[in-house]
Amino acid sequence: PNGRLAVPTQTAHVLALMFDLIKPEDRQRIIATLAQYIHENNGHLTTGFVGTPYLCLVLSQNGYNELAYKLIQQKDYPSWLYPITKGATTMWEHWDGIKEDGSFWSADMNSFNHYAYGSVGDWMYRVVAGIDTTIDKPGYKHIIIKPQPGPGITYAKASFNSMYGMIKSSWEDKGDSMEISITIPSNTTATVVLPYVESIENVYERDKNIKDVEGILSSKELECGVELEIGSGEYCFTYTKATK
Repeated sequence: PNGRLAVPTQTAHVLALMFDLIKPEDRQRIIATLAQYIHENNGHLTTGFVGTPYLCLVLSQNGYNELAYKLIQQKDYPSWLYPITKGATTMWEHWDGIKEDGSFWSADMNSFNHYAYGSVGDWMYRVVAGIDTTIDKPGYKHIIIKPQPGPGITYAKASFNSMYGMIKSSWEDKGDSMEISITIPSNTTATVVLPYVESIENVYERDKNIKDVEGILSSKELECGVELEIGSGEYCFTYTKATK
């Protein structure tokens, strides 16, 4: 009755949030509890095949984007980068397929080429690079470009070859300024959300203010960003980052 989940695991909280299995008024408590579980585990995940695909996405969608970035950059067990410290070049079936002392998690049922935890790539495309599609115009007929930068990563670049052509999104955080480059294929439109923008007046597409760019159909200021509706083409946005 008080909105607390009966199952005290990270995965239970991730699934409840991802699939809207809870009342709206309980979301804040449950996302806060999920963050608490991560902090209690020294900033590490404890999810398996079921919860891992949605963990970072749920954090980013519910106000904990910085925590998602912290998880993706952890290097000790359990984490995505821990296997790399053991020489991995593919995803493992188990977070500790090779343990700290060099022994195996198991002599059998211990694949070192098992994609499940690679599902974090979905978050990297949709949140870090910001490439997404919409329900009402699926298949990238209308494209969402909404990169959400976070601590520890200053540059990201991704592309997706859709049925309409290549979609590209890249950004670089230069400290006091941002540069975001986008490619939108022919016969599509896009909604672009530029982060950390204080004023539309500060945003330029190459040498023109965005108000004077023909391919930009509309623009509006958000709390700390700018939302644009654009047509197909190649764009390079630059602006001074908001100080607030």
